Amino acid sequence: MKRPRNSLDPCNGNLNVNAMKRGKIKMKLGNTLKELLSIHDMTQKQLAQALNLSPSALGNYIQGTREPDFDTLARMADYFHVSTDYLLGHFQKTALSRDEEMLVHIFRSLTREQKDFYLEQGQIFIRQNKKKESSPFLRAMPLNGEVS
Repeated sequence: MKRPRNSLDPCNGNLNVNAMKRGKIKMKLGNTLKELLSIHDMTQKQLAQALNLSPSALGNYIQGTREPDFDTLARMADYFHVSTDYLLGHFQKTALSRDEEMLVHIFRSLTREQKDFYLEQGQIFIRQNKKKESSPFLRAMPLNGEVS
């Protein structure tokens, strides 16, 4: 007998852990795709065309009602220059955090000139942090620069 995809096993009423895991993965994928669409200022229809998918199939992936096959998942990752793990929200403790993955993704999406500017800005932040750490006055100031 084929097991249902819902979270309750009809035979004994217990939770179907595999179905629950699938649901979490689908929701993470959908949320990640929404985030990437927003960052790239794209519509679902534009992404569906770029990936050679029907708009309804992509909509199902985003809503978490369907799962893409491996090939489609790989095409999504290639398109956005991210890993499939990133799309699925799977991170190991030694891997980059979600914020770090997002920084890498943003960086890879920039032109060479934008990358140079981005790196310069990051170096300015580092220098400011070092100055703040070495100055007792700056360490006592709130982050917004206002004195209470």
